[in-house]
This record gives sequence, C-alpha cells and structure tokens, in this order.
Amino acid sequence: MNVRFPGLGLDFEIRRWAFEIFGLPIYWYGIIIALAFLTAVLLGLRSCKKYDLEPDNVLDMVLFAAPAAIIGARLYYVIFSWDQYKDNLIDILKIRDGGLAVYGGVIAAALVAWIYGRAKKLSFLNIMDFAAPYIVLGQGIGRWGNFVNQEAFGVATQLPWRMNGDIPDKYLSGLSNALDPAKWGVHPTFLYESLWDIAVFLFLLWFRKNKKKLSGEVLFLYLILYGTGRFMIEGLRTDSLYLGSFRVSQLLSALLVLVFVVLFIYGRVKTSKASDEEPVELGQSQYGPLLTRMKEEESGEAKEDMQAGSDEEEEVSTGEADAAAEEVEKDSSEADDGELNKQTNDESAGKEK
Repeated sequence: MNVRFPGLGLDFEIRRWAFEIFGLPIYWYGIIIALAFLTAVLLGLRSCKKYDLEPDNVLDMVLFAAPAAIIGARLYYVIFSWDQYKDNLIDILKIRDGGLAVYGGVIAAALVAWIYGRAKKLSFLNIMDFAAPYIVLGQGIGRWGNFVNQEAFGVATQLPWRMNGDIPDKYLSGLSNALDPAKWGVHPTFLYESLWDIAVFLFLLWFRKNKKKLSGEVLFLYLILYGTGRFMIEGLRTDSLYLGSFRVSQLLSALLVLVFVVLFIYGRVKTSKASDEEPVELGQSQYGPLLTRMKEEESGEAKEDMQAGSDEEEEVSTGEADAAAEEVEKDSSEADDGELNKQTNDESAGKEK
C-alpha cells in the first residue's frame, strides 16, 4: 500500500503484515501494540517502588489487565457497532479484522486494578497515579498501528501535512463532492493523537516528580488532558462510533473532562481550607528558625528573672529569721534578769525580818 504526505515530500510503500508464521500473517498493528505495551510495562517497573508497589504486584496486575483490556476494547466497539455484528455473532471473535476501542480497554484495565487493589489491600488511586503516565504513553505508541492500516484518519484537508494513500484516496473519491487526491488529502488524526498522548505522558511525569500532589491527581489530570485532546481530535475523524447523533468517544471525553476537573478543584480547595485551619508551627516557614530562637531566648531570660527573684526572697527571709531569733534571745535575757532581781529582793526582805 502507498502512503504519502505530498506537502512534506514524503512517500512510503508499506504493507499491513510484517512476516508469516506457518502461513499466518503477523500484522504490524499487533506488533506495534505489543511494543507499546512492553515499553509501558518496562518503564513502570523502574518506578513502581516509589509508589510502594513491588514489581511482582505490577506484573500480576499486567497479567490480568492485558487480556481484560483487549476484551473491554472489543466489547466497547461491538456494543456501539451492534448492527455490524447482530446477524453474524461469530464475527465478534475476529479481532484480527480490527475493531478495538481505546476507552473500552482503559475502563477494563482500571476495573482489574480496582479488584486487585482490594484483594491486596492496595490503594486504587495510588495504583492509577502510578500507571496513568504509562497508559497514555502506550496509547501514543499504539496509534502508529492505525498509520500502517491507513485507518482512523480525518476529514478532507489541504493543509501541508495532509495525508494521502490507497484508502484515504478512495475515501476522497467517494465523497458526494468527489475531491481530487492530487489537491486534497485527509487529516492524519492518528498522528495528532500520538503527539498529544506523548506530550501528556511527559507532562504527567513532570507533575508527578515536581509538584505537590494529592492522591488521585495524576489520574485526574490524565483523564482531563487525554479527554480534552480526544474530544477535539474525534471531531475530525471519519470512523467514529455513534450513539444516536453523538460521537460516543467525544461524548465520553466531555463527560470525563467535566467530572474530573470538578474533582481536581474540589480536592485542592478542601486541602487549602484544612491547612488554613491548622495552627502554624514555628520552624515551618523561612522565619521559623528566627522565631524559635527568639522564643527560646525569652524563655531563658524569664528563668533568670525568676531565679534572681527567688534569691532575693531567700535573702529577705533569712534576714527576717535572724532578726526574730535576736528578739527572742533579748526577751529571754530580760526575763532572766527580772527573775534574778526578784530573788535578790526576797532574800533581803528575809534578812530584815
């Protein structure tokens, strides 16, 4: 198959399958998805201990989440494309023919993480804060599978980075106002989402490392940022799943953005109010050490004053005690002299008689 970016001077010849095993073609799409999955897991294993997760726990979750994600992605697609499968139910199992939805895979994987967390007494929000950056990185890499298959492209455009190819050109020619592929191409929406996802991945890593965060905030930001990008990009795609007259992924993206923006702001406001109500502890600000030192000096001076006062009181008490003792001794002496004089007088009176 031929894929071109005429405005950029790029021209490729690609095929959907990479090689065969016993006559069974192995498609590039599957290889790219496997590569995206492996990259996310290996990067996650390098940082899992920072989130109090053991590598064995991560690998266990991956073993359960991977098949669940494939099943969830397929069910999501089938549910919203039921008319395509209702008369041929066996086709639901033909995943090799395509038909996986990212949101279905993410929902199923998150459900597995929740169940595993409860079984192992691990925080679900902590698990998802750890996993969110690697999930969106895997999505960004996996989108290149759409490029190989020439799918998930957008509406017609004449922008310099427009994409042409066997399948996009057929789409352009089949429009009611058939467009000339020599002048027109399609939006490479697979590329838009890939670049957006990788940017979100880098932002989440930066936020997780450099910003003070609350539990769940990395997950919330993933859903907010991915949802925002997906909402805009989905509006350009030509293969959207519909619920009535609404694009399903666009509707879900808007709902996720709205809900998790509210939760993010609510968490921040609640934490801010709680911190305002807490008493300020010395040493917590840049002036803390100075205030602490001043308080210690004031305490020391108070102790010295108390000690000095105590010494003065002791001296006064001692002086008063000595004076009292002298007074008692004087009274005693005077009493003895009076008694002696009385006795002498009595003796003199007796002699006279």
